[in-house]
Amino acid sequence: MNALQKLYAFFVRAANSLQSPFLLAVRLYWGWQFFQTGLGKFHRLPHVIEFFTSLGIPMPAFNAYFVSGLELVGGILLAVGLGARIIALPLAFDMVIAYVTADREALGSIFSDPGKFYSADPFTFLLASLIILIFGSGFFSLDALIARSWGKSPSSDSATPNPAAKNSVVGY
Repeated sequence: MNALQKLYAFFVRAANSLQSPFLLAVRLYWGWQFFQTGLGKFHRLPHVIEFFTSLGIPMPAFNAYFVSGLELVGGILLAVGLGARIIALPLAFDMVIAYVTADREALGSIFSDPGKFYSADPFTFLLASLIILIFGSGFFSLDALIARSWGKSPSSDSATPNPAAKNSVVGY
């Protein structure tokens, strides 16, 4: 292996070591944000029901309670990394619905005016949910702790690199 390959392999290992701390930061911050959003909705349920009604969302009262609970409980689960990939899916779907119903103009401008799309409120919530859905909760999570206690490698449920590919630079 020449010096450039070794340098690149070192860089890849260093970058890989940042995956779990990054996922922890994403989970903690956005889990807290989801929790606060859900709690805020619970405290203002009549306003949320009225807003959902104005958007034409079917069964606005049921959906207001459902979304409030999903964001509140889902935020906690996301933050601690318990069933993080599982809860990230409905949270991501929640944000897609938020785009479709409350930020339709921003969604419609995804290609013509991307700034409007990524400036909309659901964007960062959706992005955080997709990051956890795709990459898992990382090493510093209850998911990984449970996997370790079951004697299973957390690499299948989180972004911990595959030990067989530890020295490989392909795919990282």
